[in-house]
Amino acid sequence: MPKGLFYKTKDEIELIRESSLLVGKTLAEVAKIIKPGITTLSLDKIAEEFINDNNALPAFKGYSGFPNTLCISINSHVVHGIPSKYVLKDGDIVSVDCGVVKNGFFGDSAYTFPVGEVNPKVLNLLKITKESLYKAIEIAIVGNRLGDIGEAVQSYAEKNHCSVVRELVGHGIGRSLHEAPEVPNYGKKGSGLKLQEGLVIAIEPMINLGKKEIIHDVDGWTIRTADNLASAHFEHTIAIGKNKADILSSFEFIEEVLRKKFENAII
Repeated sequence: MPKGLFYKTKDEIELIRESSLLVGKTLAEVAKIIKPGITTLSLDKIAEEFINDNNALPAFKGYSGFPNTLCISINSHVVHGIPSKYVLKDGDIVSVDCGVVKNGFFGDSAYTFPVGEVNPKVLNLLKITKESLYKAIEIAIVGNRLGDIGEAVQSYAEKNHCSVVRELVGHGIGRSLHEAPEVPNYGKKGSGLKLQEGLVIAIEPMINLGKKEIIHDVDGWTIRTADNLASAHFEHTIAIGKNKADILSSFEFIEEVLRKKFENAII
């Protein structure tokens, strides 16, 4: 068994669910105000206040020295973008990654938002990335292997002419934000750790419109595409199930907000 691999009890899974659902509700608060003219730092402030108001703590703030509550990554930024005075513009896409810790357990989820009118090719990237996440979740069941999860993401993304970032992966989660095992978004069917009940992981496809290569920005945190083309990121925290994975986080709160915003925009 890999070092740092911890199987969770049913009670522990429920505590991880509570934290993960709070992440979804936090991202919904972000969804309410995300629009052209808003700074990414203002999104971060809203998220931190909401998490604190719900008797939890931001998981990312101070983690290995990260300065903020949210990782906010714009356009060609893949992940780990630092909130700033950058003002969102019409046509941007914004990956918002959030983690919380409550009752000693972590939750982690990410969603990539379109801002205003977005290029159809980039919107399609968001669609493919999100669909690849659910393709992976479909096979995250007892008896399958980690390689099956990675292969599901990779095959779907590449079939749709997108590329998969190799250097960044999903992870186990529980009493720590990052636990074993690593969960790559690429791989070979039938390879890797055999999935068992009690395993809780964060699956997080990071899919590029162009090539898979990435570079680190000078801020020491932000990862961006080497070709400067768009990248998208969606993430769920899940528990392995016998016949079906149990999705502990949720996009429902976010997408209800987005539906209402869209309806109001066209009325």
